[in-house]
Amino acid sequence: MTGADAIELKQAGADLKLHLADEAATNRLAEDFAAAARPGDRILLSGDLGSGKTSFARAFIRSLAGDPALEVPSPTFPLRIDYPFARFAVVHADLYRLGGAEEAEEIGLFDLSDEMVLLAEWPELGDLNWPEAAYLTFALASEGRDVVIAAGGDWNDRLTRSFAIRRFLDRSGRAGATRHPILGDASGRSYERISNGAEAILMNAPARPAGHAVWQGKSYDAVAHRARDLSAFLKVGSLLSERGIRVPQVFAGDVGDGLLLVEDFGSEPIITADRRPIMERYEAAADLLLHLHMGEVSADVAAPGGGRTPDLPPYDTDALLIETALFTEHFVGREAGPDMSPQTRDDFLTVWRALFDSLAGRERVIVLRDYHSPNIIWREEAEGTDRVGVIDFQDALLGDPAYDLASLAQDLRVDIDEAEEDALVARYIRGRRAANPSFDEVTFREAYAILGAQRATKVLGAFARLAHEGKPAYRSHIPRIRARLRRSLERPVLSELRRCYDPYL
Repeated sequence: MTGADAIELKQAGADLKLHLADEAATNRLAEDFAAAARPGDRILLSGDLGSGKTSFARAFIRSLAGDPALEVPSPTFPLRIDYPFARFAVVHADLYRLGGAEEAEEIGLFDLSDEMVLLAEWPELGDLNWPEAAYLTFALASEGRDVVIAAGGDWNDRLTRSFAIRRFLDRSGRAGATRHPILGDASGRSYERISNGAEAILMNAPARPAGHAVWQGKSYDAVAHRARDLSAFLKVGSLLSERGIRVPQVFAGDVGDGLLLVEDFGSEPIITADRRPIMERYEAAADLLLHLHMGEVSADVAAPGGGRTPDLPPYDTDALLIETALFTEHFVGREAGPDMSPQTRDDFLTVWRALFDSLAGRERVIVLRDYHSPNIIWREEAEGTDRVGVIDFQDALLGDPAYDLASLAQDLRVDIDEAEEDALVARYIRGRRAANPSFDEVTFREAYAILGAQRATKVLGAFARLAHEGKPAYRSHIPRIRARLRRSLERPVLSELRRCYDPYL
C-alpha cells in the first residue's frame, strides 16, 4: 500500500498505534509531524536498529527544508547535527554511540533554547525525558513497520489537526502529496506548500471564537472588523478578482474546518535578501493600488468595480482606535518609557480620535490592510499589474486610499529610505491626478501622514505583544518602526500628537 492507504491508525489506550506499510508511509507520518511541530518541541524516537527511526528523522528534516533531496546524514558519529531552518532550528541527535547518559548533557541536549526543536534517536541512552515530549517507538512488522505514539503536552490536539489536513488533501485529489510547512505570518494561520506534480498552498485557519468584550461591550475582532474564518478570504478574493487583481485561485476548500487549497504563486519577493526594496517591484505594487482605487472611485459603472459599493465593513474610527490602543497595552511600559496612567491613555486616544474623525466623509476604497512585502509575491512571467500577486486580504475593509499606500511605502519590515518612500507616494499621486486633475493632493497627504503613523503605532503594540508571547524575532523590527514613526510625527497635521510619544520614541 502507498499514499492514503499506507497508514493504518488504531487507538492503543492513551497512545496511538499506527501501521506503516512502506517507506512512503513513514515519510508521510514524518511530514504530518513536521507540519504540527513548533519551537521548543522534543520528539524522541526509540526502537531497534533498522526499525525506521532514521527514515522518520530524515523525512521530517526534508519536509521542514522544503527539499525532498536534501542530504541528511546520520548523526551517529557527531552525535548531533544542527539545522538552522527559517521556521525554527532543529537539532538531530543520535545517541546510539553515547558513552554514558551524562554525555547527553555535555553535547547540550538539556540546554537547548525554547526556539529549537530536538529530534533524538535512542533517547533512553541519554536519559532524555520530558513530560510534554512526543515519544515514537518503532518496531519492524511482517510487512512494513509499526509505531506507537505517546504524545505529551498538546501533541494529541496538534496531531489530530495534522491528520485531518492529510485527509482533506486526500479527498481533494492530493493523495500522497508531499507537505512542506512554510513560514507563516503574525496571525494564528499556518501554511504549507503541497507538491504532487503541481504545487499548491494549504491554508490552515480554523475559525476563531468571538472573544471576550474589551471595547464598549464588543470583542477586539468585532470592533476591528477582523475576519474570524475563511469565508472572508473567499469573499474578498472574489471582489478583487472581479477588479482585475491577481489573487490565488482556489482549488478546494472546507471553510467549516478552516482549510483551503489555493494556487501557489511561488516565493519570489519584492525585497532583497538584506531587506531592501526592489523599487521596480514596489512601483508595480503602487500601480496596482492605482488600478484598484481608480476603479472604485470611478462613476463609470463599466469600469472595474465602478458603481458598485463592495459589501465590506468600514475602516471606521473605532476600528482604527482599538488598533492604536495596542501601543498603550503592549508597548508602553514594557518596551519603552513609563506606563501610561488611565488619564494619559485617555488623552492619547482622544487626540487620535479627533484625527480619525477628520478622515470621515472622504472617498472610500477597498483597503487590503496588510499590503506589504510579506503578502506580495512577484510574478516575473506575468505582465502589468498581474506581476503583483496578492496573497493576504481576508481582513479587507472599506477605507481611505492612503492606508494601503502607507502600508506599502512605509513597509515596516523593510529598510525603505525617505527618498524611496517619497518617490512611491509621488508616483501614486501623479497617477491619480492624471486620471482626475482635481484630485486633492494636500488632503491625501494629510491622510497618508495620519494613517502611516497609526499603522506604525499599532504594529509597535502588536510586535511587542508577539515578542512577549515567545516570538522574540518580532522585536528586531521595533527600532525601524520607531524611526519611521518619528519621521511621520514631523508632519504638521500630527503636531498635537508629538508630545504624547516623547517618552516612548
